[in-house]
Amino acid sequence: MPATRKVVPRKRAQLSDEDSEPESLHSDALDDLPPKKRTHSSNSKSSSPSKPKPKRKKPKAKKDDVKDEEDVDDSDLKLKEGQQVVGRVVQAPKTGWVPPGQVSQNTLDFLVQLKDPACNDREWFKLREPVYRRIEKEFKEFVEAFTDMLTDVDSQIPPLPPKDVIHRIYRDIRFSNDKTPYKKGLSASFSRSGRKGIFAFFKPGDESVIAAGAWCPAKNELATLRNHLLRSTPAAKTLHTILSSKAFTTHFGPPRPHPHGDRQSVFGHEDELKVAPKGVDKNHEDIALLKCRSLAVSYRFTDAQVVASDFIDTLRGVADVMKPFVHCLNDLMTLPVDDNSDEEDEEDDTGSPEEDG
Repeated sequence: MPATRKVVPRKRAQLSDEDSEPESLHSDALDDLPPKKRTHSSNSKSSSPSKPKPKRKKPKAKKDDVKDEEDVDDSDLKLKEGQQVVGRVVQAPKTGWVPPGQVSQNTLDFLVQLKDPACNDREWFKLREPVYRRIEKEFKEFVEAFTDMLTDVDSQIPPLPPKDVIHRIYRDIRFSNDKTPYKKGLSASFSRSGRKGIFAFFKPGDESVIAAGAWCPAKNELATLRNHLLRSTPAAKTLHTILSSKAFTTHFGPPRPHPHGDRQSVFGHEDELKVAPKGVDKNHEDIALLKCRSLAVSYRFTDAQVVASDFIDTLRGVADVMKPFVHCLNDLMTLPVDDNSDEEDEEDDTGSPEEDG
């Protein structure tokens, strides 16, 4: 009896040991009761699950990364290989700003920097974001005053908010060989519809411009305008009167094809046909106008004029002269041509454009 009692416990112990190992490693057993299986294991086995504790060392690496990021301003910049941040964020100047409705020298100085290819760069611009935001605020205030002046001069121009007339400073470089990301000036356009209207562009170096007219009008509009000229309608005669007026020639010079680099006059906006339009006599008295695909006038300002306190008043004087020209163009491109108009009226050569070969 004592012998049998000794053998039986040994077999049970062996069976329990052999069965416990595969059960503890079986995935189903781990899913069902993982805590209970671990309690039956030996001390060596119970200590093994606690080994993953060293994973706590990862936060130390993150702290190091944070320290590195704190050493550089704007750590979110995506720098190209070989590039590095060479300065901290530049804050807007504390002085030099002007009352609302004017343009400051700070604005022109910033645009001068954008003319430098080394500065016309996203990383450079990002570090000067506070400067640009302050300039943008000044330009919006100027455009508000400009809009008030234009709507007072020309009731056909709607009083739109600055966000609807200001152009973005970011260039569309998708189809351009010039990959500089930013324009070299600030601009806005004002019109009652389409591309007809007044356009203002501010660029340092005595290159600021106010322009008015029709840029690349639709084919049907251009055809209507040419029909008016060919038939010498009252609207066409009005155009001649405007172009030959003393106020117009004083501001823009006599009507002629656009000369490159000329300071004041533009007619045709560098966009004219090489030959006469189809079906038009090349010796027609209005051939210079008939060859134009865009009709526009512009006036340039010096930097001294732009930063002057009375710049809005200077713009008002030019806009006053532009208004009848813009209204006449709108009529020439929208009013139908009267087929019964008298084409044999006595010709008036006073306002006919000069015919350049």
